[in-house]
Amino acid sequence: MIINSLLDTDLYKFTMMQVVLHQFPSAQVEYRFKCRTPGVDLVSCIPEIEEEIAQLCTLRFREDELRWLRGLRFIKSDFVDFLDLFQMNRKWVRVTPSAKDNGEIEIVVEGPWLHTILFEIPLLAIVNEVYFRRTQPFPDLGEGRKRLHEKIALIRDDERLFDCKIADYGTRRRFSRGWQEVVLSTLKNRLGTQFAGTSNTWFAMTQNLIPLGTMAHEYLQACQSLGPRLRDSQTFAFERWAREYRGDLGIALSDVYGFDAFLRDYDMYFCKLFDGVRHDSGDPVAWGERMIAHYEKYRIDPKTKTLIFSDSLTIPRVIELYLRFADRARLAFGVGTNLTNDLGYTPLQIVIKMVRCNGQPVAKLSDTPAKNMCDDEAYLAYLRQVFGIPVPVA
Repeated sequence: MIINSLLDTDLYKFTMMQVVLHQFPSAQVEYRFKCRTPGVDLVSCIPEIEEEIAQLCTLRFREDELRWLRGLRFIKSDFVDFLDLFQMNRKWVRVTPSAKDNGEIEIVVEGPWLHTILFEIPLLAIVNEVYFRRTQPFPDLGEGRKRLHEKIALIRDDERLFDCKIADYGTRRRFSRGWQEVVLSTLKNRLGTQFAGTSNTWFAMTQNLIPLGTMAHEYLQACQSLGPRLRDSQTFAFERWAREYRGDLGIALSDVYGFDAFLRDYDMYFCKLFDGVRHDSGDPVAWGERMIAHYEKYRIDPKTKTLIFSDSLTIPRVIELYLRFADRARLAFGVGTNLTNDLGYTPLQIVIKMVRCNGQPVAKLSDTPAKNMCDDEAYLAYLRQVFGIPVPVA
């Protein structure tokens, strides 16, 4: 069984789920799966994926897990009471071969947002692990450890990086659950205080690590349908987040409508209200420079704010960004696939994205066009028009 705990997911799923329970409990959503890696045959994996999903839907939160969640300062008691009753429902997930007949598969999750929000991360972890145990039945764990130790040495042995900290954001694309456990225990033992924590709540609990995460793209996308007006959906999302957490979990996500549109909405009020901003698409250096300039425009010291980098990071990229911005802002780095799926095999670039909320299309228009995912071209054009986003040049 690949997933044996409902805590084996990312923290931001719980932080968003709490907002959904309190503010959008009747929202209906649809998510879709996409594999961006060409030439991958996942159709043969469907029976195993189906079996793992069925087992996933038997899980309930255990008492020790609920106690741990209750201990997080931003998790409210009534939300944990809800989780005590929670169970995933198999009827809300469909897995079928793609109509393209090219080895791709379709995974559709459709139902109440409150009851489907936790599917994304375990489904992606299941697809990854099923695929790799079929294609790499005897993985070279020694090579994986060698690569991991080399990455650790790059940070630990460079005196310039004494205050550089990295975190694990790699659950969704990990090679396997067992390998992620090895990676986290190694990082904890060899990096010490330079290892900031993990987005995975199960490993945060079992390895006594700091759980990390706030909001994801789906939250801002859903607000396109849930808010009063499309143009105000980004500010609506931030306002509702602040209403829920009252100054806690204050990291805003900057790339749902592109960085230009984000900066237009992220005025002095939000600059002061939120602790920092997360980067997840586009050029991170240009993003960091513009974010610092944006704070300075409002006479806010960037050194009091946190810039979080989390887009396809490698350790050399982390070091480059740290050396550029370390003395100009607080920094955090979330490293995903490069930590949890680097054993010498090509990792899968797979995602599950929300595509509809309450029957209406929703979309992300990030600064990396390949990350966009929407099946309604008319809506994408309208979204671009509303937010003043130019059509990318091919």
